[in-house]
Amino acid sequence: MRISTIALMLGVPLMAFAKDPCVSGPQVGQRPGPYSFLVATGPQRGQPTCYVCDTAEKPGIIVFARSLSDPLAQLLTKCDDAFAAKEKEGLKTWLTVLGEKTVAIDELSKWAKKTGLKSMPVGVFDDPVGPPSYKLAEDADVTVLLFIDRKVTANLAFRAGELDESAIKKIADEIARHGTKK
Repeated sequence: MRISTIALMLGVPLMAFAKDPCVSGPQVGQRPGPYSFLVATGPQRGQPTCYVCDTAEKPGIIVFARSLSDPLAQLLTKCDDAFAAKEKEGLKTWLTVLGEKTVAIDELSKWAKKTGLKSMPVGVFDDPVGPPSYKLAEDADVTVLLFIDRKVTANLAFRAGELDESAIKKIADEIARHGTKK
């Protein structure tokens, strides 16, 4: 018998078998806290930088990642394109890789170049847990935070293997709506 048939016979909703969505980091309405990370690309390469501090009331997109992958590269390309399209609005977007042992800045710089990123800075936060005030979930491989006026407007988190084409489309749709004060 199939699981769906057994579930119906027992009166158990099929949703009980679905994995709960990944919850990671500051939620909608909360403030993203300041944190510094070591930038691997662009004019601030090699410098600890706090882009949250620089954005003020302007829109921002933070991508936290525990590993580098092709789907992550596709997502970052969408973020890089959004930056180019919304540069006049002051949009700032960046990638923070968690854990200095995950990737060195030279390796990360080469990876960013290989993925074709033009403007989006990437860097490393030296702790695999991430900035303490963010409370990033241990099982979150990728956490995407969109914020404006220092308030999170969207939070999308994915476990390893969950960042696929449909997830990237969902994030791209959120980014397209992002950038105007609500």
